[in-house]
Parts: sequence; C-alpha cells; structure tokens
Amino acid sequence: MSLLTDWFDGKGAPASYEQIVGDIKKHHLNDGTLYVGSDSQFYNTGVVLSSALILHGAEGQRGGRYFVNRRKLKPEAYRILAVRILAEAEQTIDIATHIVEEIPDIKIELHVDVSNTDKNEATSNLAKMVIGYVMGSGFDCKIKPDAFAAASVADKHSK
Repeated sequence: MSLLTDWFDGKGAPASYEQIVGDIKKHHLNDGTLYVGSDSQFYNTGVVLSSALILHGAEGQRGGRYFVNRRKLKPEAYRILAVRILAEAEQTIDIATHIVEEIPDIKIELHVDVSNTDKNEATSNLAKMVIGYVMGSGFDCKIKPDAFAAASVADKHSK
C-alpha cells in the first residue's frame, strides 16, 4: 500500500493525494501550518498504523481540517514497542518528505507519539532517539503533550 493512496478526510470521505496536495497548497498560500503525525495500535490480528495531515492556522480559517491514511500491518514485525514507534516516525517523515517535495517552503511540523517528561510513559526511553530521527531528517518535531497530530487525530483513527 502506498502512502499516496487510501486517504480520507475528517468526515470519512475518500480523498486523493492530488486533492490533498491542492488543499495544502491553498492552505499554505493563506499562511497556514501543516501538522503531520502518526500513531499505531497493536492487535493480535494486526497493527493499524494511521497518519494524519492537519491543516490549521491559515488566515481566516476557523478550526482545522484533516486527512487520514490507515494501513493494516502484520503483527509479527511490530510486537516490540520501539519497532512500532520507529515505524510511526518513519511514516510521518516519509509523508512530510513527499509534501515538502511538492511545496518546498511550507510551514510544517511533525508530531511523534512519545514523551520525555513522563517517566511512567512506556515511550519515554525512546524519545531522544525518535526526536533525533525526525530532526535529523530536517523537520521540526513536537512530542507529547504538544504532539496533537499524533496523540489525538492519528490515535483516534488507529483504534
């Protein structure tokens, strides 16, 4: 499954990648920011990995709009939390890279579903690695509690 297919909007209607890029270009022209994040949910029958593109903060915009992509993966390779978190980060980076190739000067922020402030959080020991991966790929990175793209929108669609 390609990351450029199988997208839908916040209302559940199918959306083509070309349509999404067109909407992002309009959003960008109105000084909006694009937020990209992914989340996953492990089930015995598979892993659901969802990614969200959130358009927010454009001039005259009320609220935000988003698009989601969901992929079902085989569970065997993703039983280990670190592997799933890296897959989430990789997918987020891949999507952002595609968009930056289309719109090089876009304001974009990547959100990853890790926390380095709550030591009780299972992902706290992975935070530095994932942040380094995202920033080393050339993107700004936010983590929980500021990672709303991953922690709320993508999370909602991974369940």
